[in-house]
Amino acid sequence: MLASGIAERLATEGADLKMIGLDRVSHQEVTPGADHRAALLRIIELLGSGQKLEIKAIGHRIVHGGEDFRKPVLITESVVQRIEELADLAPLHNPAGAQGIRLATELFPDKKQVAVFDTSFHQTLPAHAFHYAIPYEYYEKYRIRRYGFHGTSHHFVVLEAAKRIGKPIEETQFISAHLGNGCSAAAVRNGQSMDTSMGLTPQEGLVMGTRSGDVDPNFHLFLQEKEDHQLREITEILTRKSGLLGVSGVSHDMRGVMTAAAEGNKRARLAVDLFCYRLARSILGLAAALSSIDALIFTGGIGENSAAVRAQTLTHLAILHPELDQKLNEVHGKGADGRITSRSGLLCLVIPTNEELMIARETALLIA
Repeated sequence: MLASGIAERLATEGADLKMIGLDRVSHQEVTPGADHRAALLRIIELLGSGQKLEIKAIGHRIVHGGEDFRKPVLITESVVQRIEELADLAPLHNPAGAQGIRLATELFPDKKQVAVFDTSFHQTLPAHAFHYAIPYEYYEKYRIRRYGFHGTSHHFVVLEAAKRIGKPIEETQFISAHLGNGCSAAAVRNGQSMDTSMGLTPQEGLVMGTRSGDVDPNFHLFLQEKEDHQLREITEILTRKSGLLGVSGVSHDMRGVMTAAAEGNKRARLAVDLFCYRLARSILGLAAALSSIDALIFTGGIGENSAAVRAQTLTHLAILHPELDQKLNEVHGKGADGRITSRSGLLCLVIPTNEELMIARETALLIA
């Protein structure tokens, strides 16, 4: 890695930029009101100051590829247009992704660009795993089905896990749990996704930072009649005001929720309990897609850093016989190739994800 950074809270007064440049010097600044274009221009300016900035190609993370994109692709105008058309399925993400591509094209017109899709890794799901039990015509008309997300992360960690256990990826079976502000789990057999917890949108599945995960579909109608909310308002509640934040009333961040729970906050304790139980239930459900489990992988901000969440989740997985090693779990598997369990029973690994590296690899492969 030569440089890294993040631009956050764009188009607000709190917009800011954090970077570690090519000279390895940290840089941080507030950029009030900066949009994607302003942020990208500033990043290029900072990267190019004092030395020659050489870019061979540009890789983009795109959240939703629908059924159109089963693997990373070289970007053309028709690809960008299709990404924009798929905004119905990811209204918060695809328009921004397309904007990033168009800006990069304008600034680097002679450079090849690659789109890597969150959904493409899950395009190997069998029909019985991706269909909903709804009138089939809605799949035919609108392609309403389960797509899954976090594919780049799940793909990266299963490849890394195969190396760590010394088996060819084509002979492995894993369950991967990506736990952060957004959370999903996936069953991966022979390097291919067989099932996953997220669905048509990233709303389905596990309890997340502000997303509810699974709720009864009649919740919308019930709340509409009780509080006279519109459907969009209810969807907003489920997307931005639920999950850890909604249950605890404290924070969407697991660290804040855990602190409040330790101080005796009962709602915070409930939020943690609900998070861990629902995760364990999902893991057991995903096991239906496998014939055995080589390892259960924890990744993402929570998965990599919360020993307590991992330990509590494993208490609900007694049927799989994980034997937690308390000392290894407390140090997140460091010094043991990520292993946090004893050598008997279900193997559990902590593997830091690296979606940026995966995108860089896919980009390098395609331009070659």
